Amino acid sequence: MKKLLVFILLAAMALTLCACGKAKAAPNFIVPEGGYDGSEVTVKFYHTMGSNLSDVLDIYIEEFNKLYPNIHIAYEKIGGYDDVRNQISTELSYRTEPNMAYCYPDHVALYNLTGAVATLDDIIDSQIEVTRADGTKEILGLTEEQKNDFIKGYYEEGMQFGDGLMYTMPFSKSTEVLYYDKTFFEANGLTPPKTWDEMEALCRRIKEIDPNSIPMGYDSEANWFITMCEQLESPYTSANGEHYLFNNDTNKNFVKRFREWYQNGWITTQKLYGSYTSGLFTSTNGIRCYMCIGSSAGATHQRPSANDDGSYPFEVGITSIPQANADNQKIISQGPSICIFKKDNPQEVLASWLFLKYLITSVEFQAEFSMASGYVPVIKSVSENPTYADFIAKADGGKYISALSAKVCLEQADYYYTSPAFNGSSTARDQVGALISKCISETDVADVDAFINKAFSDAIDECEYQGG
Repeated sequence: MKKLLVFILLAAMALTLCACGKAKAAPNFIVPEGGYDGSEVTVKFYHTMGSNLSDVLDIYIEEFNKLYPNIHIAYEKIGGYDDVRNQISTELSYRTEPNMAYCYPDHVALYNLTGAVATLDDIIDSQIEVTRADGTKEILGLTEEQKNDFIKGYYEEGMQFGDGLMYTMPFSKSTEVLYYDKTFFEANGLTPPKTWDEMEALCRRIKEIDPNSIPMGYDSEANWFITMCEQLESPYTSANGEHYLFNNDTNKNFVKRFREWYQNGWITTQKLYGSYTSGLFTSTNGIRCYMCIGSSAGATHQRPSANDDGSYPFEVGITSIPQANADNQKIISQGPSICIFKKDNPQEVLASWLFLKYLITSVEFQAEFSMASGYVPVIKSVSENPTYADFIAKADGGKYISALSAKVCLEQADYYYTSPAFNGSSTARDQVGALISKCISETDVADVDAFINKAFSDAIDECEYQGG
């Protein structure tokens, strides 16, 4: 009940803001004259890191404090990503929110119902010099070299809120990749699919080889739907104007096609299987799948348990997910970014930024954090780091499967996309995930087209009811 009241309060405040007129696309945080003044500041940071990653963070906080001894970092692990969102949503009503936090775009859209998140544009462009404790200087903002070092899709996620302004910076990222049983593929003369047409033919062939198998598992129904929209250049959502655009023939057609695949026993999904499909993929007896599309950060979960001698029952191959159009390759960008909250004391915002900038532009931190977490670095220059380069060079489908996953992610860096973010974008995501599960699995259907039409219409209605 308490969370419900907070959400109602936030929505009411949003209506008040809207009544005052549409906000102009101008930064809501302007760097004060003089920039960071060196004053003593405590930065409260909410994240979801486990102890292994917190240990890495501690090392770099110590290094950061050598440069900025008056900026004290007080971090706190808050469960999972949704737990961070829920706690901050509650704290916003009391103005006790942190200075910076892990976030996803829909979290930021929620926080921005009260205009709580600081825009970063004026800071990023600032040429004001800051003097560190060791006497060296840096500009407050980002150099052109630093801006260009970010993987484009990761960087641009911070501007997906409809007004062209930057609200987040990428921190650690993942995507979806196609895991496949390389041993089985080589034994049967099979090739990983590059297109969905090839996937269809491959599923048919695998089913012939192993009739008891479910050839392909897809962990995220929502990601599958949204990715198909991107690959086919079909409307999904918009941050401005009419938000929910996915009720169209192109989208109905690919859902109908996937329904046929499911009814043929070729595919399953996390919701329909009842668990991550890696369970089917790593199984060495009973019903199996030989391909699995899942998170790149979960590579170790896609590896079968080792034999007594340390070898693996089969070698895992990893490649990019199939595409609908070779000229419009699209792969989803996932993983946390970081937002900074506005504060009465602008020095808190600038101190938060300096810490964030230190982490996301440090080749050493990005390399070490990536190797410890399974996430992908957000800057390209990490590939030149000797330690990280050695890590990638060891990539294989067994012991170093995380390195293989990261290698594939870096090779497809030009294809990442993010969806528009607005209050209700998470509702749309939930609804299209439920939509694809319902449409492909229902068996008692007299008229498939009518059934799918109604399912799409109902999903739009639910989006408008829940998300506005």
